[in-house]
Amino acid sequence: MSVYDERREELEKHEFMMGKARGQLAVTLDVLTDALVLVGQHGVYCHSARQPGKPAMDVQLITKAITDAKELISGVMGELKTRSA
Repeated sequence: MSVYDERREELEKHEFMMGKARGQLAVTLDVLTDALVLVGQHGVYCHSARQPGKPAMDVQLITKAITDAKELISGVMGELKTRSA
């Protein structure tokens, strides 16, 4: 099943409020936030042997990549908002 089908209601709501492009980006941020939550939960159980108290290196890298992606998407959303104003 396509993400457009799975998240149809969310997409319609956000696209109505923000326009098509920004609405889809907002839903994308929600998906990435959900992924961060799941990675964070995994990090609780998967600790680094080299750095006690920190998640394993792969979990740290995944968290950084998702956080960076969210920052980039937020930047694009801001740029689209500026252009439409």
